[in-house]
This record gives sequence, structure tokens and C-alpha cells, in this order.
Amino acid sequence: MNRILDVIPALESDFRVQVVLGVPDTGYRWYGVEERVRALGGLVIPWTQAVRTRFDLVIAACNWGIAELDGPVVLMPHGAGSLRSRVGHDGGSGGHGLHPGELMRGDRVIPAALALATDDEVVALARSCPEAIPRSIVAGDPSFDRILAGVPYRGAYRNALGARPGQRVVVATTSWSEHSLFGNDPLVFSRLVEALPTEDYLVVAVLHPFIWRGYGRRQVLAWLAAARARGLVVLPPEEGWRAALAAADVVVGDHGSVLQYAAAIGVPTLMNTGSLVDVRPGSTADVVSRVASPLRLDRSLQAQVERALAVRANEPDPEVVGLITTRPGAALGILRRTFYGLMGLSEPTHGVPVSPAPRPRPIR
Repeated sequence: MNRILDVIPALESDFRVQVVLGVPDTGYRWYGVEERVRALGGLVIPWTQAVRTRFDLVIAACNWGIAELDGPVVLMPHGAGSLRSRVGHDGGSGGHGLHPGELMRGDRVIPAALALATDDEVVALARSCPEAIPRSIVAGDPSFDRILAGVPYRGAYRNALGARPGQRVVVATTSWSEHSLFGNDPLVFSRLVEALPTEDYLVVAVLHPFIWRGYGRRQVLAWLAAARARGLVVLPPEEGWRAALAAADVVVGDHGSVLQYAAAIGVPTLMNTGSLVDVRPGSTADVVSRVASPLRLDRSLQAQVERALAVRANEPDPEVVGLITTRPGAALGILRRTFYGLMGLSEPTHGVPVSPAPRPRPIR
């Protein structure tokens, strides 16, 4: 949902356009998704109505249900690029989202426009699903652009997280596979707050939304209760992770997108070596594993954090940035042009400013 929220501001202020929201009925109900969508305050229509409605434009960040909808679909990545870093369950093409199984039904290409983040993704698409090449557009990454736009507000983000002057902010982020940081060590958050003195460090937890939706808020907070009692700051799944990256002095994580974005903007990173088990060679996570300091969960966490802090980069890493976006700062403008072209409307003449991520609101 966050990916959609990154781009609909390019449309929703136009009096010629009405934005409606919908949640695909996949037969599997993710906890809290519909509640999250309704909390946005937009017009939410049931899926039974959505599949009977003709739309002038459909924007999606995953392929669930899009083949059922009547209207030109713009399909965007829901993470850092479409070339996923994890090997698929079959060890083959499932390692990325640019194959016919996700983009085609029979001999029909589903998306009217396939938004790619980098030029390398066009090359991969040509190999895996050449039928979709005419629909592809290199648009960059709107989420990365918002992270960069938020860097000047680092101080405000740190205040919102509760960091005191002189404290180092350590962001600990986990994705959701068995080889994730949390999957390798469910006690990792407690271990971090125990290892890092609270007078010197503030530890902030960012958990993948699928952890929250797979187990529920009550269960996740119960697992984290001991760590929270010792000072762990927990961000909700809806928003906050991008601001936390801008605020961070170091990021501890795994093969997930959040650590990749951290490395791209130049924050010192520690990558759990146990997460490399299912990382695809040559992927963004593979490259980040060579940029990041290795995190070994059986060794002193404080010593590893201190070593990472000693090599602070401060500047974006060009190699990692190039794997995340080859259109930095331009994503929203490219996507707006695509949206209006598909709707057959003239594009507004005003610019498309990139909004920084909002201040984080930790779970209290």
C-alpha cells in the first residue's frame, strides 16, 4: 500500500480525477490490510464492485487480482526493484518478478505499462518475458526519492524517534523469511538493547509488514515486550522506516529492501551473514553484502556496531544506487506522465515535488 501512497499524490488533486481504493480478494486474508486502507480516508470499494467497474487507470504494486480488472494497469515493484534478491522456491525464475507467470495470462500481457526501476531490469525482462518489452518504462524508484528528500530532516526524525543529544540511532530491520534477521534469531532485538548502553544508543525496530500481517499486532508486540521494556522503539508497519533510515547512524539487517536502501544512501550497514543462504548471485542484496559489514549473531553485537560506525560513509553508494534506480529524483514525474497518457488526459502544467517521508510515529 505504501508504494501506491507514494504516487497517487500525482493524481488526486486533479478535479478531473477521482481515486478509489480496493483490496484484491485473493482468498487469503492478510491481517489488518483492509483496516489500513480504510484508515487512509479514501473511498474504498469492495472487490466485487471493482471487478465489475470500468476504470480509466489501475495502479498496482503487485500482480494480485490485476487480471480481473477492466482498465489499463500500471504495475510497479513493491520493493527495491523487480529483480528480487531472494532465489525463488524452485531456485529458478521465481527469483524475480519479470517472468510470464506474473506478467501474462495466456498470450496476453496484463500491464499496459510496466514500471521498472533500472535499465538492467529492461535487459532481464528481454530475456525472461520479451512480450512485455513494449509495455516497459524505466521510471526509477519513488520510495528511494522520498528517502533522499527526507535526509535534510534528519534532526526532526531523530527527535520524533525519541533520540537524545549524543545518542546513536541503531535501526534494526528484518524481512520475513526463515533466513531473515528475525528468522535467524527471534531474540535479536532483545540482544541489541541489552548489548548497547541506553545512554549511548537508541535501538529502533523495523519489521516487514508481512510479519505484522502474518501474526497480528498483539502477538508481535508480545514477542517484543521484553525488548520494549528495555527501551526498544518499535515502528508500525504502515510508515516510519524511511524516516528512520534518514535518522540512522547505523542499520542492522538482512537481505531485505530496507537494508538495501540504507546502503544506497550511505548509512553504515551490518548484514546478517545467515541471510545470504537464499540470496541470488548478482542481486542487489548480494552487492550490499559486499558493501556492508558482516553481522555474526554469535559474536559481540556492540563490538560489531562500533566497527560499522567507525567507517561511516555519509555519501550515497553509487553502485547500490544504480541497482535501485537509474532515474534518481525523477520517478514521480515519469509515472505521472505515464498515468495521464493512459487516461488520455493532458498532464497538469505544475511540477511534481517529491515529498519527504512523514515523521515516524513509534508504537507507544
